[in-house]
Amino acid sequence: MLYLRGSLSSWAALEEYAFQYRCDGYYLNVEASAHQEFKLADAAWTPATSFGAAVGGDNTLSDSLPLVLARGSDPGGNANLRFRFAGEHTVKLAFDQGQARVTIGPKSFDDPRARPVTDPVALSLRFDSRVLDDKSPFGAVVAGQPIEFALTALPGVDSATLVIESRLLAGNQEQLGYHELARIPMRAQASGDRQRWQAAHRFDDIGVYGYWFDVMIGGQHYVYQNNRNTVFWTRERGNGGEGLVSFAPESPESIRRYRQTVYLADFVVPEWAPDIIYYYIFPERFRNGDRSNDPEPGVQRFHDGTVEFHSDWNDRPWLNGTGDGSDARYSNDFFGGDIAGIIEKLDYIRDLGANTLYLTPVFQAASNHKYDTADYRRVDPGFGSDADFARLTSEAAKRGIRVIPDTSLNHTGEDSLYFNRYGNYPGIGAFQKGEIRSDSPYADWYRFDPDNAEQPYQGWVGVRDLPELNKDSRAFRDFAYGKPDSVMLHWLDQGAAGWRMDVAPWVPDDFWREWRSAIRAHRPDALTVAETWFDASKFLLGDMFDSTMNYIFRNAVLEYAGGADARLMYGHLEWLREAYPPQALYALMNLLSTHDQARSLHVLGDHGPETVPVTRALAKRRLLLAMLLQMSYPGSPAIFYADEVGVTGGDDPYNRVTYPWADRGGEPDLAMLEQVRGLTRMRQEHAVLRRGSLDAPLYLDEHLIVLLRRLGDQIAIVVTNNSESEQKLFLELPEDLSEVGLRDVLAGQDFDVEKRRLALKVPALSGRVLVGSR
Repeated sequence: MLYLRGSLSSWAALEEYAFQYRCDGYYLNVEASAHQEFKLADAAWTPATSFGAAVGGDNTLSDSLPLVLARGSDPGGNANLRFRFAGEHTVKLAFDQGQARVTIGPKSFDDPRARPVTDPVALSLRFDSRVLDDKSPFGAVVAGQPIEFALTALPGVDSATLVIESRLLAGNQEQLGYHELARIPMRAQASGDRQRWQAAHRFDDIGVYGYWFDVMIGGQHYVYQNNRNTVFWTRERGNGGEGLVSFAPESPESIRRYRQTVYLADFVVPEWAPDIIYYYIFPERFRNGDRSNDPEPGVQRFHDGTVEFHSDWNDRPWLNGTGDGSDARYSNDFFGGDIAGIIEKLDYIRDLGANTLYLTPVFQAASNHKYDTADYRRVDPGFGSDADFARLTSEAAKRGIRVIPDTSLNHTGEDSLYFNRYGNYPGIGAFQKGEIRSDSPYADWYRFDPDNAEQPYQGWVGVRDLPELNKDSRAFRDFAYGKPDSVMLHWLDQGAAGWRMDVAPWVPDDFWREWRSAIRAHRPDALTVAETWFDASKFLLGDMFDSTMNYIFRNAVLEYAGGADARLMYGHLEWLREAYPPQALYALMNLLSTHDQARSLHVLGDHGPETVPVTRALAKRRLLLAMLLQMSYPGSPAIFYADEVGVTGGDDPYNRVTYPWADRGGEPDLAMLEQVRGLTRMRQEHAVLRRGSLDAPLYLDEHLIVLLRRLGDQIAIVVTNNSESEQKLFLELPEDLSEVGLRDVLAGQDFDVEKRRLALKVPALSGRVLVGSR
C-alpha cells in the first residue's frame, strides 16, 4: 500500500491518504489548501518504494504536468515534493518502464469508496463551532464550565446525539486516539422552518476533548463532523467552524472530531508576555565581538575530528557533500559569532523595537547549533564565558530587554560530559569511548540495549549524535530542575527571563508538569515556551507551558503574503483563536522565519544572487506585508535576525547565514530596516494592537483581511491586501462605531466613519492600520 505522506498528514501513513490502483496507475483524491510538502511511500518508508523529487532538481509540481520521481534507494536518495493545493485534486502515480512519474491536477478520479449524501434533510444539517447560537461559550473553556451545543436541520431528523470523547495524543503525534466518555441525547424544538437540537455538557477535567454528532434520519445513520480542512503540521484534519455531514463510517476512527480545549481556571502567563517583540538570534551567526574565542581548526575537536572555520564573515555556510570544499561532517563549520557580539549590538536590537531576546542554545556543545549539549552548566567557550552570559542579561535589562535561552532536555550530544563517546571530557560518561559504563554517575540518564551492537542506544529521531535522555530518571530530573542548584534554576539566577524548550512533544507530559512547577516556584514571572509545530493545545492547559513557537501562524501568513486566497488561509488563524486559551493566544511566539525552516524571503521568491532584482523587490514587499499582519495580531511577534535587512536563505544550513554587517563587508538593506522599525514602533505605540480583543474578521475575500481590535475605548481596524493591485473596500462597521474618527498610522491619513460606513483604497501588497477611539 502506498500513501501520500507529508505535512498534511504529519508524515504518517493514514488511510485517507492511501492510493488505489486502477489499470494505468495509482490514484488518490486530496482536498487541501496552501503549499504542502510530501513524498509517496509505503508505511515502512521502504527505500525502493519511497518516491520524491530528485535531489538538486526541481521539487515543485506544476498543475497537470508530470514530474519524474527518484526513489529513496537511488544514490543520494530523494527530496520532498511540493505543490500548492487549492481545493480537491487528483494525484496520479504512474510507471513507464520502471520510471515513476507523478501528476497532480483537478479532481478527475471517481473514488468508489466515496458515498455522497443526497437526502435533503441530512444535507440541511448545520453546526458551526464559532457561532454562539451553535456553541456557547466560544472556544477554549476553563474546567467545570458547561458548554451548550445546538445542531439545526429541516424537520425530519429522527434523533441526534452529542458524542463526547477524551483524546490521547502522545509523542510527535505518533499516538492519537479517542475514547468515548458520554453520549448525550439532544432535544428538539422548533426554530422557524427548522428544528434546533440542543444538548449541554460540563467538562470537569482539563484536557483536549473530541465531539461530534450522531444522527438518524429516515432510518439511515449519519455523522455530522469537523470539516476536511487541514491545519498546518497537524495530523488531524478539520479546522473548526462549519462542518460536514456524511454516512456513518464502518470504523469510528475515521470520524473527524471537533476538538475542545479545557484549561485550568488559574492558568496565567507572565503579565509582560503580550507586549513582547522577540529578536530571535542564532548566536554563532549574528556578530563576532571577540575574536580571541574563535574556534580554531586543529585545536578544537569536533567528535573524533576537528572544526572548520570561515575566514570570511560573509561566506556561505558549508554543507558536506555539496562540493563546497568542506569536510564530510555536518554542523562543524564556524564563523565566530558570540555573546560579546550580541552585547555589542544591544542598542541596535533596542532601536529595532525588540524587547526580548530569544537565543538558540549557548551552552557548551560540539556543533555550531549547540542542541547537542556537552555541559548544561557552562557557556560554550566559543561564545564566551558564564560571566559573559550574566553580563548580557544585565546589559540587556538596562535597555528594557529580557533574555530567553534555549536548550533540550530530551537529548544531549554524544560528545558530552554525560555520554562521552569520544573520551573528550574528564570523568566516566555513560557510553565512555563507545563502551556502556554502569559505573558512570550518568548511567541511568540513558537507556542502553547491550544486545544491539550496531545501535546500543536510541538517538533522537534516529540521529546517533543526539542520544535520547531517560526522562524517567529521577537523577536526571533533579539535575535538570528538581534541586535548588539545578540547571534550569541556575540560569534563571543568572538573569534568564524564562526558557524555550526544544522538541517538547518527545518529552513526557508528567516531566513538563514537574518542570513548570519548579520554574514557577523559583521565578513566578518566568515565561515558558515549547517547541511544537502542530496543534499545541495539550501543552497550553496551564500545567505545562505558557506559549509555543507558532509554526501554524508562520505557514498561514507566508502563504497569504505569497498570494494565496485569504479565505482559505485565515481559517488557520481562526482555528488558533478557537483552540487556544486566550492568555496563551496572546503569548504565542508568532514567527515568520526560523533556524529550522527556509527564511521568509526565500519562501516568498528571493533565492539569492541568481534572483532577478524585480523578483527580489517583490519578495521584500510580500515579507513586509507578512510583518504588518504579524505586528498587528495578538501574540508576540518574532523577528529572526537579519530578516529586517533583507537576508534570504533556503533550508538548513543556508537559513543560518551571518548578519551582513556593513563594517564586516556586508550589504544590509537599510531602507527595509527603516520600514520594519516603523512596524515595530506602530505596535509599541498602540496597546490595542498588543492587548486588544479579536473576534472573527469584519470582512474577508480573496485578497483582503479586515480585523477589528478593541481595548477599552480604543479601536484599531487592520486591513491587509495581498493583491499586486490596489483594492477598494466599502465596509459597514458595528453600530457602536457609527460616528468615529480614524487615523491610518502607516500613512498618516485621517478617515471619518459616517453612518457606520467606511470607504478605503487599500494599497497593493500592503495595508492600513486605522486607530481611533469611541
